[in-house]
Amino acid sequence: MSTTNPQITILGLGTGDEDQLTLGVWKKLQLASKEQAVLFLRTKDHPMVQMLDTNQIPYQTFDENYLAHQTFEQVYESIAEALIQSAKTQSSEVIYAVPGHPMVAEYTVQLLKQRCPSEGITLQVIGGESFLDQAFLRFGFDPIDGFQLLDATSLSRYTLNPQLHTVIGQVYDTLTASDLKISLMEAYPDDYRVVVGHSLGVTGEEQIIEVPLHELDHVKGYGNLSLVWLPRSEQDELYYRTFGRLHEIVQILRSPEGCPWDREQTHASLRKNLIEEAYEVLETIDEDDPEHMCEELGDLLLQVMLHAQMEEEIGTFTVYDVIATLNEKLIRRHPHVFGENKAEDADEALVNWNAMKAEEKRKKGIDVTKQSVLDGVPRELPGLMKAMKLQKKAATVGFDWSELKDVLNKVEEELTELREAIANPTEVGAQDRLEELGDVLFSIVNVARFLKVDPEEAIAQTNRKFVQRFSYIEDQLRLKGRSFEQTDLSEMENLWQEAKKVAKLES
Repeated sequence: MSTTNPQITILGLGTGDEDQLTLGVWKKLQLASKEQAVLFLRTKDHPMVQMLDTNQIPYQTFDENYLAHQTFEQVYESIAEALIQSAKTQSSEVIYAVPGHPMVAEYTVQLLKQRCPSEGITLQVIGGESFLDQAFLRFGFDPIDGFQLLDATSLSRYTLNPQLHTVIGQVYDTLTASDLKISLMEAYPDDYRVVVGHSLGVTGEEQIIEVPLHELDHVKGYGNLSLVWLPRSEQDELYYRTFGRLHEIVQILRSPEGCPWDREQTHASLRKNLIEEAYEVLETIDEDDPEHMCEELGDLLLQVMLHAQMEEEIGTFTVYDVIATLNEKLIRRHPHVFGENKAEDADEALVNWNAMKAEEKRKKGIDVTKQSVLDGVPRELPGLMKAMKLQKKAATVGFDWSELKDVLNKVEEELTELREAIANPTEVGAQDRLEELGDVLFSIVNVARFLKVDPEEAIAQTNRKFVQRFSYIEDQLRLKGRSFEQTDLSEMENLWQEAKKVAKLES
């Protein structure tokens, strides 16, 4: 191919069996022996190099680059730079030969594809047998059944799909195999059968070893020509760990062939379920019960899935839109994590969060100057929680007590007014007494805020304490063969005090 521009031709050396080398690649390689081209190899560590030596084809390698740099990225960038500079200075064609196929797991080739056009260099790529060809042949699976190729050095659980055959390359050594094992065990059972292939298709060097996943790093012989294959699985247990399966199950439940109860539900009918499930999660947190929490978080997630599925059925949004919106919001509102801003503590992080919320409103055309300071507090929050949020918002503009003693004085004032309302039932109606009691509760929430105590948590703890002590009374009466009807208030009070002492001893 004649051209006035400098040229780099990339060749694939195949998997290592000389019988699989294409005729076109071999002809190109022979140009180096005729001094019509200069040949570079990414590495000498490949079975085909022996054939080059036998046929006295001269070459240079980039093996020293691996020793001169800290990371693979730096190595590959240095190789690409060297090839570009060589193409510009050489009078003859520059040939760059890589193991396998140039377009499969060859980062240097991708770098050259990006850079050569702007450098004025013509780039030609000639394929060779890929290690995938031998993987399909030697492992014996058909990729049409579902297949993915992954890099062991950059693998995460989010890329794993047990329903697909998975071939993992770049398993250079035992340390890489160990890291790979840990990543795979997040998605697969410890005893899942995996297959290691060394030098597939290379006569006299090929090894195929099947082991349980937990022994992956016990296998010997990892190197540049090593692969790991995880056969696809039909096990429901593996698919259960995927979000896609959850989405599919909820779709089925809501379908005509699904569950009659699930089909009948609406946003309104499930409203109370969402609240109940949230409170059940809170209960597991209070009880410090991780196993129960895992189950209850699943029940809460089901509510999200059902509401999203209802909207998917009418074409407004899907649960994946919900996830995308959340991901975008989390990144946007954390510029101190995903951007250039800084936050040294939680208070600074909260300032960033609120600033981004204000900016989002501005972009939506919302005039924040016309909004109430109290806007943004959900209407249906539990009373104590809502009171706390309202007070916090009012405090941001200075509408607040300056000291705790003033707040306590306010509590006394509200209690006095409540006592007066109770003492004069003929003059004060039920609605007035309701309002006075509400004022007392609201002032108590102010105390909680000054003490930096969540009033909902405080009342929840007191409720639990009450249940424990009352249960103690019931247990003691039961042991004595007594009922509440046979017990007076004085005896119950004594048992209540006993319960307090028992609780102290147990703590």
